[in-house]
Amino acid sequence: MDVLGKLALYALALLAALLAAAKAHDGLFAAHAWVVALACLVAIVVTVRNSDKPSADDGAKYLDGVVRYGTIATLFWGIAGFLVGVIIALQLAYPILNFDWPWTNFGRLRPLHTSAVVFAFGGNALLCTSFYVVQRTCQARLALGNTAWFVFWGYQLFIVLAATGYLMGITQSKEYAEPEWYVDLWLTIVWVAYLLVFMGTLFKRKEPHIYVANWFYLAFIVTVAMLHIVNNLSVPVSIFGSKSYSLFAGVQDALTQWWYGHNAVGFFLTAGFLGMMYYFMPKQAGRPVYSYRLSILHFWSLIFLYIWAGPHHLHYTALPDWAQTLGMVFSIMLWMPSWGGMINGLMTLSGAWDKLRTDPVIRMMVLALAFYGMSTFEGPMMSIKAVNSLSHYTDWTIGHVHSGALGWVGMISFAAIYYLAPKLWNRDRLYSLRLINWHFWLATLGIVIYAAVLWVAGITQGLMWREYDANGFLVYSFAESVQAVHWAYVARAFGGFLYLAGALVMAWNIYQTIRGKTRDEAAMDILAAPAE
Repeated sequence: MDVLGKLALYALALLAALLAAAKAHDGLFAAHAWVVALACLVAIVVTVRNSDKPSADDGAKYLDGVVRYGTIATLFWGIAGFLVGVIIALQLAYPILNFDWPWTNFGRLRPLHTSAVVFAFGGNALLCTSFYVVQRTCQARLALGNTAWFVFWGYQLFIVLAATGYLMGITQSKEYAEPEWYVDLWLTIVWVAYLLVFMGTLFKRKEPHIYVANWFYLAFIVTVAMLHIVNNLSVPVSIFGSKSYSLFAGVQDALTQWWYGHNAVGFFLTAGFLGMMYYFMPKQAGRPVYSYRLSILHFWSLIFLYIWAGPHHLHYTALPDWAQTLGMVFSIMLWMPSWGGMINGLMTLSGAWDKLRTDPVIRMMVLALAFYGMSTFEGPMMSIKAVNSLSHYTDWTIGHVHSGALGWVGMISFAAIYYLAPKLWNRDRLYSLRLINWHFWLATLGIVIYAAVLWVAGITQGLMWREYDANGFLVYSFAESVQAVHWAYVARAFGGFLYLAGALVMAWNIYQTIRGKTRDEAAMDILAAPAE
């Protein structure tokens, strides 16, 4: 599309947003209409200013500009999400920090934190790495011209609309506090464009074989689209209002939400990042994948089993017992393919284990796989009804989720960005290996403290909630159980702060790398030299 075509499109979108703002039935919808209008205005200004400037990707074999922007967006949203996480952790430990302003209380900041870390940080990591990987493994430029840029900027607009919606209280009131109908509709458009770009690149590939990383990325894109559409089926009250009504209710809605919720974990936070692992782990280690056959077995068994596991979140509820048991059985079976993938990743280092001493990026990848293995063992164990009766609704679940999110998703994303940065900006190496070590240890200590204290807190809560006296009355009140784990809430906030500090160190390292700076670390290189 030429410059005039883009300007016409942005102008039409601007007029539509202004019309929506003028006819809005509520202030919340009007606020989002003004956000869209501002985004269109910025797009018009940027397009006019850059109309006579050649793009850095003009004539290049690959479209890497969108990957560079995605890398920066990943870091930005990651730090924002981690910061909000520390704030809400402190709010739980010290409720006085829930100020009188409604947009900063825990109830609104908690879904903001979840979506910022999962969909903003994790989503941008998946977008930029999938665009990088599919081009290299297919030996083809991204399909459909600059549609990838629409996907990137459209996704950023979705993030802003969802984040501001959470703070203003515009959600569908579901478990994951889904954004309202018009935000969901916009994401659907962006996601379909994402699928078309990815599939189009696969179709125009010059390599006859589709590398396994692309299988995982494609499964993530297709399944998340299906999950998003079904879970968010709703009827708006008005096209100029923020309110809508879900098509599901009661136990059907609960089952739909957890079919979505657990498979968002399975395909967004697992399959997508496994695609990342299957490309960047061999590249960083300089070794081929340990077993390509095992990777294919891992793929098909994982995507078949994961889709059935959601009901294990609804043990001891109104959901029929057979459905609860079905979710438990498939969750237990998931342990095998999950560990098959972990073993495949770790054994890729066969013949290159010495790099653990000298390459902190490899250390991050190995730690990510270790947390992937631990989380995918703990998850099936917690799905067993007898264990679930103790763990459910306690902070043990929160510790489990964060050991996977921070340990697996976070660390493999950090490692991928460390790999990408020098290549994307044509640098000889990263600014500082020593800072990667600092990041590694800050993040590792943060995760261990976070998960360990919440394991203890969760088991404490579970035991206190089920303690009865001789007369059949509860021994402890809920308030007493909260008081008993206060120390863990403080420690959890400290662990989150360490993780945030590590991300800030990384941001400085990547920033200096982009600037072309290098830090003299000759002394460290001598110490890290392998033994003769």
